[in-house]
Order: sequence, then C-alpha cells, then structure tokens
Amino acid sequence: MKINIPYNEFDYTYLIDLLRDYRYPRDKITSLLRCKRIVRVKKGIYILGEEERSGTYSKEILANLIYGPSYVSLEYALSYYQVIPERVEAVTSVTTRKNKDFLTPVGSFTYRYLNKDIFPYGIRNVTTGDGRSFLIASPEKALADRIYFERGLDSKDEVRDYLLDSIRVDSEALDRLDCRKLSDIASLYKKRKLHMLSEIVMEQS
Repeated sequence: MKINIPYNEFDYTYLIDLLRDYRYPRDKITSLLRCKRIVRVKKGIYILGEEERSGTYSKEILANLIYGPSYVSLEYALSYYQVIPERVEAVTSVTTRKNKDFLTPVGSFTYRYLNKDIFPYGIRNVTTGDGRSFLIASPEKALADRIYFERGLDSKDEVRDYLLDSIRVDSEALDRLDCRKLSDIASLYKKRKLHMLSEIVMEQS
C-alpha cells in the first residue's frame, strides 16, 4: 500500500500532520523508517523510500530544507547552468547562518556564510514540475559567490586564470553572462576581485 504523500521530499511538520489520525504518529514514523518506506535525510527532513518514490527526489529542494535561509550556489549552481563542465555531486549553498556541512544518506550538502545585506540579490525561484520551488543563485551570482569565497585573486590575470584553469569556466558560458548584473553584484560585495571579474566578462562579450 502506497503512502499518501504527493512529494518525494518533506519535513517533519508535514509528516506529523499527515499522520494526525494515528493515535501514536511518532511510532508510525519509526515504523516507516524501519521498513525504509521513508528515509531520514537529517533530523526533521525526509524523502520517500525507493519503492514509494515517483521519479527522482530534488537535491535542490532538500538543500533549501536542510539548512536555511539558504540558496543553492557556487560549484553546484555553476554545474547546474553548465557554466563549468564538471558534474558536481555535493550540493553547495550560501546561507546567512554559520558555515555548515551535512553528510546525509543522499549525499553531501555544504553551506557558506554570506552577510545578510548582500545575501538576497540575484536569487532565482525555480518552479519544479510538481509546482513547488527552490532558491538558486543566478549564473552571475553563483560565479560571483565562487570568486568572493576564493582566497587571494589579487590581479585580473589571477582571476582569469582561476576562471579558465582552476574551475574551467566555459568561454561561451562567459559570453552568456549579464555584464550589468555582475557589475551590480560587484558593487554590493565591495571586493576588488569582483570588479575584476566584471571587467573580464565585459571584455569577453
């Protein structure tokens, strides 16, 4: 018998409400976990078990749920937009809370702290096929975040080498970036290396 849960990812509040007619809903949750009909990703966050699941679960939605407020960014977002060629397994996010890493049954989730004053700019709300959504950086924001968190990069040549050699940004992907958005982000972040990034992209386009 299928569990009547319409989504592959859900939290404890949703689950306990679903089981409200049970006399002992927590015991039911324990039973569902024991027989692997649901899987605990971390405390309070679950996915449907493999046999219960319809389609694949969303790592992006899970990343937003596991630790927030946060949005998906950095390497994972750059791979998501095909700005870098490598497939990235660990889901990388930015948060207004302290740095945190989670190793879960469905993979690794890492979070880097960013000041709340610059956190909100350049975030997209992406709607999934089932009508839900997750927060992810725009390509410009994801690249700016990556440069922002990288130590050093004191010259334009160092920024360019980092883009093309270290993280292997696709040159055509650079052409697709919005120079104005990058310039606005650089002004917000107030880091010289972000202004150099903006100049490199402008020269490329």
